[in-house]
Amino acid sequence: MSRAFHFVGCLRVLKGLTQGADGGAQLVEFAVSLPLLVIFVVGIFDFSGAFTLKQKLTNIARDAARTAAAGPASDLSSSQPVSVSDAFQLIHNYLIANQLNDCGITQSTSPSGLTWTSTGTGSGCPSGGLTIIINRGYYFPITGASLPSVTCTSQAPGNGQTALVGTCVSIQYAYAWRFGRAASLLGQSTTLPSSISAVGVVLNEN
Repeated sequence: MSRAFHFVGCLRVLKGLTQGADGGAQLVEFAVSLPLLVIFVVGIFDFSGAFTLKQKLTNIARDAARTAAAGPASDLSSSQPVSVSDAFQLIHNYLIANQLNDCGITQSTSPSGLTWTSTGTGSGCPSGGLTIIINRGYYFPITGASLPSVTCTSQAPGNGQTALVGTCVSIQYAYAWRFGRAASLLGQSTTLPSSISAVGVVLNEN
């Protein structure tokens, strides 16, 4: 009986050691996989948030460009033309309606030519702020034109080419990425754009 009892005791000890080894291995596996899991989850939320913001800005930039392009051109020599004010207010109201910080932005009254650039960096605004550019005299060649830049800079036509004149609206909104900090858990550094931008161009009706 004593030998049998001793044998059973040895089995229990071996079983405990095996379970302890399995538990230790599981802890090591969890410690290794946790940073990867964090990066994966943060990446999903971060990039989906950036994509959603991009879609919102694209829609409002196009709508604002349509609104301004349909407005009068007779008052473009003033500091606050009706068409520019309408486009700016459309963007501002859209931001508020979608619960996006407007960064305390106010409409610019100091245009450069036919381009109005408004910036805001108010309380609670992501670092980098918000920039709205409205160019009511945006021109580009009828053929061979490239995509409009975020600065709404006109594209000069080549020799003999016809230029089209429209309205360009650009919105640049700072985005606070979290993915970079998550990637640092693995000792990696990432370079991501500091802002999400969208541009809309519509031919002037007047």
